[in-house]
Formats: sequence, structure tokens, C-alpha cells
Amino acid sequence: MKPKEIYNGVYLVASSDMTDAKDCCVYLLDLGELVLIDAGAGNSAAAIVRNVESLGLDPDRISTIVLTHCHIDHVGGAAAIRDRTGARIVMHELDAVPVEAGDQRLTAAHWYGVRFQPLPVDLKFSGHSETLSVGGRDLVLLHTPGHTPGSLSAYLDKDGKRVLFGQDIHGPFLADFGANMSHWQRSMEELLALKADILCEGHFGIYQPNKKLAAYIERYLDEYGD
Repeated sequence: MKPKEIYNGVYLVASSDMTDAKDCCVYLLDLGELVLIDAGAGNSAAAIVRNVESLGLDPDRISTIVLTHCHIDHVGGAAAIRDRTGARIVMHELDAVPVEAGDQRLTAAHWYGVRFQPLPVDLKFSGHSETLSVGGRDLVLLHTPGHTPGSLSAYLDKDGKRVLFGQDIHGPFLADFGANMSHWQRSMEELLALKADILCEGHFGIYQPNKKLAAYIERYLDEYGD
């Protein structure tokens, strides 16, 4: 599987089928500056950089790495990519705590049999939402707890469509990781209310148009909801 453009300037650059079996889906946004949504588990950091280059884009333009939550399959590659590009790392403050502490349990590093080194987070947002201005465009971050206490989602309005990055909608929901099903249900209802056109999910790829996106989320609400 090769990196591909999903929609104007939005790319899939890593996944368990593309780079490493441990990786989440990693998305790249070309907003003049480049933004990565998540960074894989770690072993594939160099491959992610090569995939960016294969798209004809300069990895040195990666200015921001948004980490959607603290689990190793999403954050493990961030340090190496930051060291390569100088990008700032952005998280919700609740999930930044185990990342900055190098917590082997809450990052799920112990599940993967790897050591996760403490990772400084440059921008920690604390409220319900934060708008990042990147290259003159707005990337909206939403606190969508449930999978973890500090899980976030992001969306971008571009060329007439709303692209939603809703990682790990499917769970799992484990008490050891601070999962909260009532919080998750509210988060999913908020994502549905966005009426996004395209969903870029954390492990299961792309859902579009809105009808398929909504059906995907509603399936899990039916399965796990009250």
C-alpha cells in the first residue's frame, strides 16, 4: 500500500498496511505548512518521512504534529519526526501528562513491548476546543474524551468540504486507560453533529460521504451505547 491523497491536500501517509503493523493511520495536511495527525508507533518514523517525500512534499515543512491521544501507536514516532523537522507537538493537556512522564502503562507501551521515553509537548490545550491557524487556515481541535481522558478530534473546512479526523472512534474502552463510556457517547454525538463529509479514522481508514461516516459512528453507538 502506498501513500495516497484522500482529498485536496489531505493524505494518508502511514497505516498498519503501509508502514508497520503497530501503526495507526497517520494523516498529512498540506496547508501551506504541513501538519501531521498522529505519528505511528515509532519504528516507521523514517518511512513516514519518506512517504511525505514520495508525494513531492518537503518534510521540513512539517510545522505541527497533532497527537490525538496518548497511546504508543499514535505518539511513538513523534520524537523522531520532531527531531527531523523541528515541528511543534500539540495535545490535549489530559493526555499530555502520561506522554510527558513517559508512563509505560497509560501510553500502552507495555502492550507493545517497547519503552516510551518522556516526550515534551509544546502546546497543550485545556478547554473544549482550540483553533490552530496553520498557513492561514483554521484546524479546529475538539476535546472528545471517552477512549482516553484527553482524546481529541480535529476538523478542517477545505474547498467546500469538512474533513474530520476522529481517531479510535471504535475504542477499545478499557478502565486501565481511563476510558469513560458516557463521555465517549457525548463525544460521538458531537462528531455526528459536525455533519462532516469525510472521516479519517484512526485504524480503519476513510469514510465518505456523510451518510457512510454517520453510519460508521452510529454502529458503535448502537453497540456500546445505553
